[in-house]
Amino acid sequence: MKKVHDTEICDGCGENKILEERDTNEFCEDCLLVVDILKKNPHLLQRLCKLTKIKIPSAATDNDVSAKSPRDLPDVLDAVRYRTRDREQNTWYVSISEIEGDPVEIFASTAFDRDHHLQSRISNLTTITRLISLILRHVYLDEVLTLDKTLKQLMRSSRQKNDLPEMLSNVLGNYRKNQDKGVEK
Repeated sequence: MKKVHDTEICDGCGENKILEERDTNEFCEDCLLVVDILKKNPHLLQRLCKLTKIKIPSAATDNDVSAKSPRDLPDVLDAVRYRTRDREQNTWYVSISEIEGDPVEIFASTAFDRDHHLQSRISNLTTITRLISLILRHVYLDEVLTLDKTLKQLMRSSRQKNDLPEMLSNVLGNYRKNQDKGVEK
């Protein structure tokens, strides 16, 4: 099943376009074309770079033992749900999605999602669980971590204008702009 998203930042080119989820990443149509070509012929990039004398320092070579291809995140996962209470006796539900016993996503919710005084805590919790899930997919599925993916998870965590996730995203977004301009920090 393909998941198509509204316009967001493509994990490949970094442009704001309509995205499709593929291999635990979200790509635009142009980047998907390149990904499909490279999947069919993985040595093509290395060969073209050699022929055109283009050096790509981050490109993995056959001799690069550390280069791993990310595993796909299936549409359906096994999960374990835990019920717990915080120090104020609010009940929270924490679900851990697993692949072969390894945690790859974490979700947390409460029965009081509509409770106004919990909104900022829920927003912060959503941020934490989204970022932890990003890290878990990196650890167990070899998903590549990027600033754009981090920003995307922060923005998806935001529930109200100027809440903590939005503020963090805005500040970190400045580094993306500098990265786009080729500014080195």
